[in-house]
Amino acid sequence: MRLELQKRRSSSSAMSLLSPLLAICLTVLTGAVMFGLLGFNPAEALYVYFIEPLLDPWSLQELVVKASPLILIGVGLSICYRSNNWNIGAEGQFTIGAICGSVLPILLPEWQTPIVFPIMVALGAVGGALFAYIPAVLKNRFGANEILTSLMLTYVALLVLDFLVRGPWKDPEGYNFPESRLFHDFAIAPNIIEGSRMHIGAIFALVAVVVVFILFSRTLKGFEIKVLGITPRAGNFAGFSKERMIVFAFMSSGALAGIAGLLEVAGPIGQLRPTISPGYGFTAIIVAFLGRLNPIGILFAGLLLALSYLGGEAAQVELGVSEKTAKAFQGILLFYVLACDTLIHYRIRLVRNRPMKKEVA
Repeated sequence: MRLELQKRRSSSSAMSLLSPLLAICLTVLTGAVMFGLLGFNPAEALYVYFIEPLLDPWSLQELVVKASPLILIGVGLSICYRSNNWNIGAEGQFTIGAICGSVLPILLPEWQTPIVFPIMVALGAVGGALFAYIPAVLKNRFGANEILTSLMLTYVALLVLDFLVRGPWKDPEGYNFPESRLFHDFAIAPNIIEGSRMHIGAIFALVAVVVVFILFSRTLKGFEIKVLGITPRAGNFAGFSKERMIVFAFMSSGALAGIAGLLEVAGPIGQLRPTISPGYGFTAIIVAFLGRLNPIGILFAGLLLALSYLGGEAAQVELGVSEKTAKAFQGILLFYVLACDTLIHYRIRLVRNRPMKKEVA
């Protein structure tokens, strides 16, 4: 006997809409069980994890800081996923964008003018886009699986970053620590609120949400993305190019991830280090799917996943749990999002294996 997934003749539109909420509820229940097994009071632990960070004004600002890169990357990934292109390497594009955008303050620290930061943003976007162009070309030219190529390139990007901050870009006055020189004032992302860590990256995220929402709902390119993503054969008959769409989707996604990377090092960090991301590129995959690949949904999903980072930090301090708890919550959430979507559109069927007929001699 074996289990098979059989597509339902019709799926509930209401359940499809409520699927993310159901996944969140199941994640909270599973988290309560997990905390109970670890010996904590589930109610107290969930309060520390999900509620307490929302009661402090400083934490709310930090929530926006952590949500901004998730929203930027998630919106870019929605372009890829809607067009049926699976970019799993946003973490690498995030890293390359940070590296390319950091060229000016690291190699030309004496050049300090107001145009430095806009050029850094442009370099970050170009770097991320060109790095995402590699799996697009490999898919178009050789039929290479973009899931594998984009994911493997992530580790190439991380090794390049590690090499630079431990080698040619290491701060000569940094007491041999593996980090670049600190960015000067003109290379730092402007703060929205004076004296806080909430910087202009939040505005970039909102602009990306609006632009991509208009792209999907009001433009021919958005219609092309939808058609090629659902029925590539119909798109070919309509004259849409699958190859050009692959390049467009990957480069758009890479550009937004690159901007997110630059804003991270020019904002909260202020320099290049061996580790510049707690896994934003991978977490943004959850953000994209939890937001139903809709820019508005991704905005709220990004805030929720940012809360998981803040809650994880609070749980480490107050409960003494491992830093891996936040990643566990994110993984559980992704599992339930995919499971709910699958069971809404498919049903599980038990199939009995037919006995082999014996041949008559």
